[in-house]
Amino acid sequence: MHNPFKGKYGPLLIAEIGGNHEGNFDYAKQLAQMAIDSGVDYVKFQIYTGDTLVSSLESPDRNKHFKKFELTKEQHIYLAEMVKEAGILYTSSVWDIDAMEWLDKYITLYKIGSGDLTAYPVLAKTAERGKPMIVSTGLSTEQEVVDTVRYIQSINPVYTSKDMLAVLQCTSMYPINPSDSNLHVMKRLKELTGLTVGYSDHTEGSKALYYAVAMGAEVLEFHFTDNREGKVFRDHKVSLTPAEIKELIAEIKLIYQYQGEAEKRPVQIELEHKHEISFRRAVYPLRDIKAGEVITPDNLTVLRPNHGIDAREYDQVIGKKAKHDLKMHQKLSWNDFIQE
Repeated sequence: MHNPFKGKYGPLLIAEIGGNHEGNFDYAKQLAQMAIDSGVDYVKFQIYTGDTLVSSLESPDRNKHFKKFELTKEQHIYLAEMVKEAGILYTSSVWDIDAMEWLDKYITLYKIGSGDLTAYPVLAKTAERGKPMIVSTGLSTEQEVVDTVRYIQSINPVYTSKDMLAVLQCTSMYPINPSDSNLHVMKRLKELTGLTVGYSDHTEGSKALYYAVAMGAEVLEFHFTDNREGKVFRDHKVSLTPAEIKELIAEIKLIYQYQGEAEKRPVQIELEHKHEISFRRAVYPLRDIKAGEVITPDNLTVLRPNHGIDAREYDQVIGKKAKHDLKMHQKLSWNDFIQE
């Protein structure tokens, strides 16, 4: 089965444009094209309306904020088609359940944002689609993550597979200090769920993403913008630029080179230079030894190169008698000793 969480360069790279367009469709198109050109695997948006996301009575200011950032159904479809026609995958955090009806054909996997980790009706509607899902875990406890995973799996058992469900370590604040990234949580999430794990970044810069890859992240999500200068909306501050994504990809390639293979064995370059001989030790006479003399720790040593009797056989040499005179530091063989 194809792993939907496998990216072109290893970890799946998701460029989250989100609300960085700030409701400007032309700017959204520019950002989409820049993300397409950057080499990521997925270009991601957020789909919502103010009234389907935030209570106009309980949080009127937030309701107005999201209304200002809205794009129309036709605009979202345009962006989805634009991304897919460029040969890049498209996804979105669908915060408007009704939008799934017209958006589903453009989406190959669904993303659940941290704020919806406990929104069980949203989780249920998404899980019913049966497409791969990624869940961010900002603000949550371990138990809440486990409960959400189990709930999704109860709705649709396909999500018991690590090829169908991924959980991302995330901190739902913008920006965060390095100490709030808690990248070690990825290992714990893997232990708790057995699923694909990754990291959704809200730090400034790229370093957290580099370290996340080195620590086993299989999915990387990061906000994306053209540049951060003069931008007021908070998400731009934690967003990568096209040049920084290129640097991230280069760093990922380098990290994977450093990681190499999991099996411990001599590498070809060591063998080509015969380091198993020149770097390792063998048993040698510490001084001249007369024929018939008993070999003891006082007249034996281990030195490089590993010629003759390997240093691991030192104890087997002790107590034997020299068959003939032996010179200090000469190469030894078992024929140099009386076989009793």
